[in-house]
Amino acid sequence: MSFTSDTKKELLALKQDQCCKMASLSAMLAINGYLSLSREGMKLGFQTTSLPIARKAIELMKQLYPVHIDVLSKKGIRLQKKNQYLMIVSEKVNMIIHELGLMSDEGFARDIDETVILNDCCKKSYLRGAFLASGSINDPRSSSYHLEISVPNINYAEALASLFNRFDLKAKTLTKKKGYLVYMKDSEKIADFLRVVGAHHALFDYEDERIKRDFVNSITRVMNMEIANQNKTFEAANRQLKNIEIIERLVDESKLTKSVKEAMFLRKTYPEASFNELSDLSSEHFGKTISKSGLNHRFRSIDQIAKEALELYVD
Repeated sequence: MSFTSDTKKELLALKQDQCCKMASLSAMLAINGYLSLSREGMKLGFQTTSLPIARKAIELMKQLYPVHIDVLSKKGIRLQKKNQYLMIVSEKVNMIIHELGLMSDEGFARDIDETVILNDCCKKSYLRGAFLASGSINDPRSSSYHLEISVPNINYAEALASLFNRFDLKAKTLTKKKGYLVYMKDSEKIADFLRVVGAHHALFDYEDERIKRDFVNSITRVMNMEIANQNKTFEAANRQLKNIEIIERLVDESKLTKSVKEAMFLRKTYPEASFNELSDLSSEHFGKTISKSGLNHRFRSIDQIAKEALELYVD
C-alpha cells in the first residue's frame, strides 16, 4: 500500500463526535459531491474511485440522517480507468445540504460554511474529510515532500487553504489544466498536518523516514564539501609544486628569502597537505608555527616569483 493509502486507512478508523462527522461529510461532499434535478426531484450524489472512501461517506450519511441511500458502481470504460462508486440520496436533500452548509442562493455551494466548523475539532475534521476525498501525500522516502488536495474551483481552493492556515500550515493554491490544488511542500508543515488531522501512526512513520533521509542528506553534504575541499587543496598544491619547479630551474636560490624557502620546503615535503596541516608541521621543522595566513602570503609570493621568472625566460 502507498503512504497515502495507509494514512487514509488510519483516518477512516478514527472515531468522531456528531459535529465532527458533519464537518467531515461537508468537506467530502463539497469536493466530490453534486446535485442533480430530474422528474423524481432533487438528488444528492457523491462519487469516488476509492471503495473505502465511498463506504465512509455512506457511513457518515447513515449516522447523521435517516434516509435511504442508493449505492452504485460503474466500471471504468477506458483502459486502466478506475471504477467509480456512487452514493445517491433522494430524501431530505434540501435539509441535508442546508445543515452541511452546502446551499447558497445559486444552489449547491462548494464552500466552507463557518457554522459547520465552529469548534477546533470540527475544523480538524473538515481537513480530514477534504484529505480523504481527494488528498495525496508523497512517500517520505521519495525525492520530494509534497501533500496536495484536488478541489473543484479556485474559490474553494482559497477557502480550504485559508482553513489550513488557521493551523499555521502554510498551504498554497495552484491552478492547473486539469483543476485546482491546495498543496504543501514544507516537510515540517506536512508533519504538522498529519498531527492536526489525527494520523498519529502515519506521523510517526513520516517523521522516522524524514529523520533518516535528512541524516543521509546531511552526511552526503558533508562528504561533498570534504571532497570539494580536498580537490581545491590538490589543485592548489599541484600549482604550487609547478611554480616551485620553475623557481628551482630559473631563479638563483640566493635571491630567495628565508620565508619563501621554508614554504617551498614544506610543500615539496608534504605535497598533498592542506594549509592547516602545513601550519602544524612547520613547528616541527623550523621551531615556530607559520600561520595559515602566513603560508598563504608566502605561496602568493612564490606564484609571483615563478610568473616573473617565466616572463624573463621567454624574453
